[in-house]
Amino acid sequence: MHVLIDYFKYLVEIITDPIILFNMAWATLLGMLVGTLPGLTATLGVAILTTLTFGFPTKTAIGMLVGVYIGAIYGGSRTAIVLNIPGTPANAATTVDGFPLARSGQAGFALNVATIMSGIGSVIGAIFIVTLAPLLGKLALEFGSWEFAVLAVFGTVIAGSLTAPKDPLKGWIAGFLGLMISQIGLDEITSFPRYTFGNIQLYGGIALLPVLVGVYGIPEILMNLKRTTKMEVALNFSKNKSSVSYGKTILKNWINIIRSGIVGVFIGVIPGVGEDVSSWVSYDLAKRSSKEPEKFGQGSLEGLTAAETANNACVAGAIIPVLTLAVPGSAPAAVLLAALWIHGVRAGPLLPIEHPEMIGNVAAMFTIATILMVIFGLLVTRLFLKILLVPTEILMPIIFVLCVVGTYVLNGRMFDVWIMLLFGLLGYFMRLNDFPAAPFVLGFILGPMADTNLRRALMLSKGSLLPFFTRPISLILLIAMFLVMFSKYFSRKRGAKNE
Repeated sequence: MHVLIDYFKYLVEIITDPIILFNMAWATLLGMLVGTLPGLTATLGVAILTTLTFGFPTKTAIGMLVGVYIGAIYGGSRTAIVLNIPGTPANAATTVDGFPLARSGQAGFALNVATIMSGIGSVIGAIFIVTLAPLLGKLALEFGSWEFAVLAVFGTVIAGSLTAPKDPLKGWIAGFLGLMISQIGLDEITSFPRYTFGNIQLYGGIALLPVLVGVYGIPEILMNLKRTTKMEVALNFSKNKSSVSYGKTILKNWINIIRSGIVGVFIGVIPGVGEDVSSWVSYDLAKRSSKEPEKFGQGSLEGLTAAETANNACVAGAIIPVLTLAVPGSAPAAVLLAALWIHGVRAGPLLPIEHPEMIGNVAAMFTIATILMVIFGLLVTRLFLKILLVPTEILMPIIFVLCVVGTYVLNGRMFDVWIMLLFGLLGYFMRLNDFPAAPFVLGFILGPMADTNLRRALMLSKGSLLPFFTRPISLILLIAMFLVMFSKYFSRKRGAKNE
């Protein structure tokens, strides 16, 4: 109940504070711009903005990051509909029906429907932040060192399985490489240096932000510069009028909207999965339950509705475990978790005790960012699409400079920039060889949690592994983890036999 009170309290506070409102407005616009530009991602947008929020008050900074996250996931629908190129991976399912609608002369209508459905999805997500996060927080209080150690490994395994469905082994390798690299620096329990090779700069470990910007930003820049094909942008909206009522569309699809929103939230809660998976799952469910499945792929409003409602609801779902378990549900949520740490907010089971107002605060920011997104989406879409005319060879160097400057600002040392470039090359190699970045980043984030809690658990049990199998939550997580791994192994083996 107190979360609901905090929600309305901070909702009024944000609306009446012009500074927070202004900063959230331009951050949401920035997110929409990042999402609109194919090749850039919500993760990169949140990472770059994180480097610019050091001087801002905590509440303002978090509001800006929530705004850029929501804006970027939504912004990707613009190019998905008009160009058949998803601005972010989360909008890949949007292209299937969005582009056929645009090609049939309904681009304006499709863009506005996507805007409205994105807004509804985000509202559903905000409701779940207020209602689900406190319940998950209470469950998290039952977690001990054994449960947190298993949860960290479980999250990495799940992320590896779902982000590399064709070859989950590559996803697991990426995840455990991230776990291993996270061990660099002084041991948290004994302060013994690990993998530092005598380099004092590594004693404090490798900062998260250079890794994030490197793994996500540099490969995107290199891949975009590598492309030789130029985008042909059709910006003619003169034939995009439609007589179909938006209200009628919502009423006709209300079951689809609610189902997609709920699916998006719960997929978002799963560590490392993200908005792209939620949109495809919701799209598939919508097609299976539709009375006109043959229209899917030909310009179906049901398909467009499912994809855009789910991916925006998933943003809230990804934020919920960040607040309650300190486990990100997606790559952008991982950056948001890092930003919370940078601004002195320790997310996790103790959040309701140390910062009891934070859940209601984030839900209020989420609602305000959603309102701003819908307003800007209906007003400035055409202007944003014109930015696609900027040549890649001009845009990518600008983004590279932002990556370098943002990384340097973190601690004011060039060492972080070199680390960022090194991980950029690693990320590029991973991209070329189909190793997913999400499990690597998740493993890097969860590594310290896995290491510290595993060793603490072994100390408490005097070296015995038995509590991992006798404690109910730990046992359930272990069984779920092995089921995921074996199911992937056998499904892959079955697929090889069929071939």
